[in-house]
Amino acid sequence: MTQSLPGRSPARTRTGSGGQDRPVVVVGAGPYGLSVAAHLRAAGVPYRIFGDVMGSWRHAMATGMFLKSTPAATDLSAAEPGGRLADFRRLHGEPELTELTPIPCDVFVRYGQWFQKRYVGDVDPVRVASVDREPSGAGFAVRLDDGREFVAAAVVVATGLNGLAHIPQELSRLAPGAPGPGTPVSHSSHHTDLSRYAGRRVAVVGGGQSALESAALLHEAGAAAQVLVRERTVLWGTPPVLVRPWTQRIARPASPLGTGWALAAVCRAPGGVRRLPAPARLLLFRRALGPSGGWWLRDRVDGTVPVRTACRVTGAEAAGGAVRLEVAESGGGRGTVEVDHVLAATGYRLDLDAVPFLTPAVRDGVACVRGAKSPALSGAFESSVPGLYFTGSMAAPMFGPMMRFVAGTEYAATRIARHAARRTTS
Repeated sequence: MTQSLPGRSPARTRTGSGGQDRPVVVVGAGPYGLSVAAHLRAAGVPYRIFGDVMGSWRHAMATGMFLKSTPAATDLSAAEPGGRLADFRRLHGEPELTELTPIPCDVFVRYGQWFQKRYVGDVDPVRVASVDREPSGAGFAVRLDDGREFVAAAVVVATGLNGLAHIPQELSRLAPGAPGPGTPVSHSSHHTDLSRYAGRRVAVVGGGQSALESAALLHEAGAAAQVLVRERTVLWGTPPVLVRPWTQRIARPASPLGTGWALAAVCRAPGGVRRLPAPARLLLFRRALGPSGGWWLRDRVDGTVPVRTACRVTGAEAAGGAVRLEVAESGGGRGTVEVDHVLAATGYRLDLDAVPFLTPAVRDGVACVRGAKSPALSGAFESSVPGLYFTGSMAAPMFGPMMRFVAGTEYAATRIARHAARRTTS
């Protein structure tokens, strides 16, 4: 039984004909999944949500990490007031965070868990094993890892970046089985504790927030870390100005993702991004908000951790407990780097084939964005398979960069919940 909000009955599965006895299934219990479930519950729509609450934030972020986003860009979305990060802090007697206060990941995890208890209710931790089309075509046959089966009126895929970690081929060869902390190469998402590398040499490959913060944490844990960056320079954010004159506010309006007219436009009108030609959308997806480090991180890296720019890894070999990296440098020079471990902070690659619970029949029915392996979506985030929705990062190639961040939860959750609700009453 889900917990009730004050003055509101918990959502229950309705009985009746058509889709009325079939819930909306939300797969994933991170910021997007919880927000969709909160809106479904507020509307009295029957739903079931599966996943590990804030699992990626608890298991794929190293201890001591901070969010790059500001407090104004980290609110989950509920239909009722009182669910913001600031509300959570106030209710727990904790000081309000400002743009000058980096948010510890553990604070955000506690906020998400509180939001779940207050606005969502029970989350089933059992893994969804498969989602197939129901033979009648009126819904989806859902099978769980524990053997339970039922029919859903609609399915919302809100699994975030789970299973999408990208390690370049020249590095992945170091661990032909499965890269991880115990092999010569791992991805930054594999770690919750980087102190295991104390006293060891670690090459961090990448130039974004994950790479730079991982390098700082490694150094502070006693590892001999260095960063290998393909770009010629490392980009850093600038400290926010809390009070700006009106001329600056007009010239560079604020948005959840930063200042400037371009970012303000994509944040205020994700639906407008969706209507752009596919090549323009993909260009925006790939180039907007490129790799950079948070302004508050710079002092922990600059002059402290060696950073080699314009340095591209071209090959790697593991032998005798060490890893030898071949690197190409600017001007055609070449060199080698010898370390004990390689940490690939090389981002994520959207790939519909990496969503393991969709059966081939369902996956083959999903039309993809031209030039990408992400689903083409309607204005309600519905794929070409009726009743199958995608949100979060998988929706970013359609709706723009805001869907890569928590800031997009309200836009996505309100539209998905409203549209999916119709399938439980038809």
